[in-house]
Amino acid sequence: MKLNISYPVSGCQKLIEIDDEKKLRLFLDKRMSAEVEGDDLGDEFKGYVFKISGGNDKQGFPMKEGILSNQRVRLLLTKGSSCYRPRRRVSASASPSAAALSARIFRCSTWLL
Repeated sequence: MKLNISYPVSGCQKLIEIDDEKKLRLFLDKRMSAEVEGDDLGDEFKGYVFKISGGNDKQGFPMKEGILSNQRVRLLLTKGSSCYRPRRRVSASASPSAAALSARIFRCSTWLL
């Protein structure tokens, strides 16, 4: 899993790749907007708190808050909602991922608090 850490105050971003299963367990089954302690990620992140803001699965579908299943679902979306890509003048169905992190999530976006 790739972890994108951003610090909104200064605008800095850092992308790290997590291969260790022990470190990855911190993020599994956490929902969007959940806060995660960075102590178990290593000495570099000791004392930091991360807030999960989103992510993508392996096919590139974004996470959407409010989906309670652990898999991708089909939704009928209208203009103005997230995950909506207009193609014609009609409503479009989309397949956003769940709001909970699982092994299917490829990239996780977090904020540094």
